Amino acid sequence: MKAVKLIASIVISFVAGAVGSLATISNIPTWYAELEKPLLNPPNFVFGPVWTMLYLLMGVALYLVWTSKAAKSKAVAYAAFVAQLVLNALWSLVFFGLHSPELGILVIILLIGAIVATMVTFYRFSKPAAYLLIPYLLWVCFATYLTIGIAVLN
Repeated sequence: MKAVKLIASIVISFVAGAVGSLATISNIPTWYAELEKPLLNPPNFVFGPVWTMLYLLMGVALYLVWTSKAAKSKAVAYAAFVAQLVLNALWSLVFFGLHSPELGILVIILLIGAIVATMVTFYRFSKPAAYLLIPYLLWVCFATYLTIGIAVLN
């Protein structure tokens, strides 16, 4: 049963990536390639492996909360997790799909808040689950710099 919960948790996390990739993949060699990028913009090949690892960490964090023995309700923690997943996918749809870095700034700022809320609620059930989201938070903060930089430069 635990293996099923682990796999389900990871799949749930990767769904956000799959939804976001629908807008992202086709726009990288076209629209995105033509944009002016900020100074610290990594090469495109970096993004796939980084996001793969982050979605995996998110899935493991969800699993740790799901299987924790806490007697209190986990509904708020699950809602925060779903909110950050939705905002994660929405950023890709807005930034790449709508070609709107400006609106992407708003979405990514909301995403940072949702990640922090997820970390806080996860901490109540599993400290390691909260800690597993630190790389995600840091990467999204870096992505915020990139999003703002692209909005300003273009």
